[in-house]
Amino acid sequence: MRNIIGNEAEFVAHFLVQERIRGFDMMLPEFLSQREKERFFHALNDEQKIDALNEIIEESKHIVFLGGAGVSTESGIPDFRSKDGLYNKKDSKFRKYKPEYLLSYDCLDKKPEIFFSYFRKNLDCRILQPNDAHKKLAEMELKGKLDGIITQNIDGLHQKAGSKKVWEIHGSALRCHCVSCRTEYGTDFIFENAEDIPHCPKCGRMIRPDVTLYGEFLPQKAYEEAVALIRYADCLMIGGTSLEVGSAAQLAHMYHGKYLVIINRGKTKMEGRADLVFHDSIGKVMNQIEV
Repeated sequence: MRNIIGNEAEFVAHFLVQERIRGFDMMLPEFLSQREKERFFHALNDEQKIDALNEIIEESKHIVFLGGAGVSTESGIPDFRSKDGLYNKKDSKFRKYKPEYLLSYDCLDKKPEIFFSYFRKNLDCRILQPNDAHKKLAEMELKGKLDGIITQNIDGLHQKAGSKKVWEIHGSALRCHCVSCRTEYGTDFIFENAEDIPHCPKCGRMIRPDVTLYGEFLPQKAYEEAVALIRYADCLMIGGTSLEVGSAAQLAHMYHGKYLVIINRGKTKMEGRADLVFHDSIGKVMNQIEV
């Protein structure tokens, strides 16, 4: 008897989910359980998923966006780990070094000529422009629907699109400073400097980019504020990252709010926890958000 009741209960729950999907009218239901919530979202078709995304954004009061390299690929910046990414480029000048080493503090410290050569060739993003994802996030912030952006990117495109509340947990390639006197220099200083290793005009020591290199700690203030944002959020949107890099993965796992949305072309860790998953162009998906 218990088995029959149990099976019947399962059937009824499934029927209720299907009825809600068929009658989807831009109003998310109140879910009786986490399992029912998962069934509802996982059964949606592509059009319904966009409707659900817009309803989540409308309902949520504290939305945070956590983004990686995939947010900027549609602006012409290669990501790192995909088959066409920066780490898979064939370049005879750098082929004897591991890609992670070329962007490490160890390389900057021990082989600065190699570091700056690689940095100038591959991380000059000054002429690139924001794409639809950057613009939509700036619009969401302007209209009071986004508490902030936490980005692993160092290209400054969120700010170029108009976003003000940006936490750069890996720093920025558009800023640099002297390692000794800490004097700050403009965006062009490293990229247009005639010296192989740029030096400070004031004290003669090396100028370095304000990026977090392998082997360095994340900027403490930005990371602590990112943690606070994540813990206060009731909706976390994760975009353009596989969550392979420790800092982003750690932040994502700190989230325990109501809704989790993932937008990434490839498979992403934590998809099992997400309410909505889009394996598509982030600009295409973001363009369908109505704010």
